[in-house]
Amino acid sequence: MQVSNNLLIEELLSLTENSIQSVKKFKDLSVNQLNFKKSPDEWSILECIEHLNLYGDFYLPEIEKQILANKNINEATIFKSGIIGNYFAGLMKVKNGEIKKMKTPKDKNRLNAELTPTTLDRFLRQQELLKILLQRAKTIDLGKIKTAISLTSILKLKLGDTFRFYVYHIERHIIQAERQHNNSITTI
Repeated sequence: MQVSNNLLIEELLSLTENSIQSVKKFKDLSVNQLNFKKSPDEWSILECIEHLNLYGDFYLPEIEKQILANKNINEATIFKSGIIGNYFAGLMKVKNGEIKKMKTPKDKNRLNAELTPTTLDRFLRQQELLKILLQRAKTIDLGKIKTAISLTSILKLKLGDTFRFYVYHIERHIIQAERQHNNSITTI
């Protein structure tokens, strides 16, 4: 995949803003609605959001560290995705409203966790930091900077692919949380 750096960042900023607006709407829900599950093996809204918070705990500091370590101004105007990075981003990308079901690593699975609405506040703070990092990334080469990934310390992805993977991952779980919200409206 090849895309203009600015176009990619604008797409990711737009998706991030959509996620922020969705979660802000969740703040108006009752604790019962936030914790509602149609079945015991599904995630509630709060479990979806806490799952994202756990990924944010890894990716946001990693992205920030790599951006701050890079002092070079972006000379490339086109981002060319790496093979592995494009594969991972593609796994996360929502296509035609469809979310491919995947197994969650145990350390990121919040099923049956006791969560409060402060989970939403934490997510919103993380998203504000993500927006800042995306803005900073406009001045650097998204293909030259490499970031670690949460699955293994062996692989590193291009920063542009890491942003894509991370934002697309957020998008898929926000959609999941919105669906859970729709279920709670019709059930509660």
